[in-house]
Amino acid sequence: MNSERTVFSQVTDFLPLHEFRKCVRRYHGNHKVRSFSCLDQFLCMSFAQLTYRESLRDIETCLRAMQEKLYHMGIRGRVSRSTLADANERRDWRIYRDFAQVLIELARPLYVDEELDVDLKATTYALDSTTIDLCLSVFPWARFRRAKGAIKLHTLMDLRGSIPTYIFLSDGKLHDVNVLDLLIPEPGSFYIMDKGYIDFDRLFRIHEASAFFVIRAKRNFVFSRRESHAVDKSTGLRCDQIVVATGVKTSRYFPAPIRRISFIDPDSKKRLVFLTNNFVLPASDIPALYKLRWQIELFFKWIKQHLRIKAFFGTTPNAVKTQVWIAISTYVLVAIIKKRLNLDLSLYTILQILSVSIFEKVPISKVLTTTAPEEDSGLLRKQLNLFD
Repeated sequence: MNSERTVFSQVTDFLPLHEFRKCVRRYHGNHKVRSFSCLDQFLCMSFAQLTYRESLRDIETCLRAMQEKLYHMGIRGRVSRSTLADANERRDWRIYRDFAQVLIELARPLYVDEELDVDLKATTYALDSTTIDLCLSVFPWARFRRAKGAIKLHTLMDLRGSIPTYIFLSDGKLHDVNVLDLLIPEPGSFYIMDKGYIDFDRLFRIHEASAFFVIRAKRNFVFSRRESHAVDKSTGLRCDQIVVATGVKTSRYFPAPIRRISFIDPDSKKRLVFLTNNFVLPASDIPALYKLRWQIELFFKWIKQHLRIKAFFGTTPNAVKTQVWIAISTYVLVAIIKKRLNLDLSLYTILQILSVSIFEKVPISKVLTTTAPEEDSGLLRKQLNLFD
């Protein structure tokens, strides 16, 4: 019965462990491992994410205090900070990358019916990156600037459900636009990007793949207008034009027509200019689509604030990548739990509840069902009035 099992054990029920074992075998993760397996490592690191542990010593102390419950939580090996540190440094990080992709493939169908603010049936992605600062003296391999270290988390996010579908970890020096070379555009899909991804050669590849892009234009974009359409200026729109690039290089890199839409943000009063290769959507949908890109900014903010990817448990590239991928796996796992249990709670709320009830032996559906406390009318009648 669920009431006889810890909440953490019930959380791991949502993990496809047969797929995890495939990932382990693919990279020989348990080769010459006697006691502390890759699954033990994953569960310990996932526990650290769910309960906001700050260090390896913190993980060791908390889990050893519950030694009698570890076996039933799926952790078979003896937990010690040295063993966990060695595992993070030596076990191939690609095991956890591949497993995160398995969880992503499970999560995406659960959110396929999520509504967007724009009436659009096509798959819609946002592409962006965030920089995770590192101390250069501790992480000398992550050189970013002369006296600063960093890694970049490049993310392609499905805006239905805010599920990351593709993640690439790089050093801080890699320019965002280079990630477009790694993506295989899906025909009919929309890719929403900031102007940091302006590269007309790469954008033309998206166009030739029968996919669509919506991107902010730079001020130095040189063009020739071919056609203009009437717009309702009360909606903030200023123009809807069909243009061609006339720059020396841009005209060669992107020879096809481009749709150019100018829009005044009603809140900031800032003029925004968008470029797209879609000529069918109403002009008002293009700014609305770009506004959805804010979800990926919220994802970066959320994962930095609520998961352990800013305080690392190891200093090697393998340890850092392992921790980041397990953090992403934990995020997607919570998203899967949210849908499979039909919860109306936010991911933040679910994490908060799990963090304080992880060792409780209560059905997880009961733990994650929050109800407003009932007021005791008898106590209220006895309460003194401060102002009488």
